[in-house]
Amino acid sequence: MAVTPEILVARTVQEWAQKTAAFMLSASEQAIQSSGRCLIALSGGSTPRTLYQTMRTPEWSTRFDWSRILFLFGDDRCVAPEHPESNFGMAQAELFQPLRIPPDHIYRMKGEHQDPTVAAEDYERVLRDLTHCHPPEFPRLDLILLGLGDDGHTASLFPGTEALQERYKLVTVGQAPTGITNRLTFTIGVLNRAAVVLFMVIGAGKAEMIRRVIEPQSEVDRSLPAAKVSPGAGRLVWMLDQAAAQQLTLKPSN
Repeated sequence: MAVTPEILVARTVQEWAQKTAAFMLSASEQAIQSSGRCLIALSGGSTPRTLYQTMRTPEWSTRFDWSRILFLFGDDRCVAPEHPESNFGMAQAELFQPLRIPPDHIYRMKGEHQDPTVAAEDYERVLRDLTHCHPPEFPRLDLILLGLGDDGHTASLFPGTEALQERYKLVTVGQAPTGITNRLTFTIGVLNRAAVVLFMVIGAGKAEMIRRVIEPQSEVDRSLPAAKVSPGAGRLVWMLDQAAAQQLTLKPSN
């Protein structure tokens, strides 16, 4: 049974960043209160950069209990950490270094490994060790941040690829159709076990794809990778600005 998404809409990108930071603060506080720590999986792209720049401001940085937050990554390109397209590299520059997050609170994917399959297996071990989760179970992360591609992909799960069909692994090798093709990515099983999945999307250019994912009209829409994200025992939240939400007919939750 599909999870009913919560749709939160901000009037401007600036308001969007504030609302997203507030949401993350609340989610982290709930996880820490429940289990003493918060496991957050970050995403890449330009949209998270806007969020990170807000989170590191004095207004927000002093409100998070960084000592109890552990950072993972939902996907990354198979590149070195200093590569300009590394998701870790962007988070390191925009979030971790400004906030002085200690290295032992950061678990990055080793995209530079010469064998992506081995790198995926290594990260799966990290994930299982961190969550004390044994096969065939899937770990429950507190918060997974996701973006949305123009083709409906999320994390590095692209339409029609083997990674999207993986049912047993936690981490696998994804194949992008353009750019740096080899990726490391969480599988759909990890996304759908999360306590909270937060899609972060801004801009009118994504409005049609957002409508297709949230309000699918066909089997093609329902087969989109982002449309397969449905955390059965968790929350599915879309944080949008007005431009991104303009084609939706569902009323926002806020």
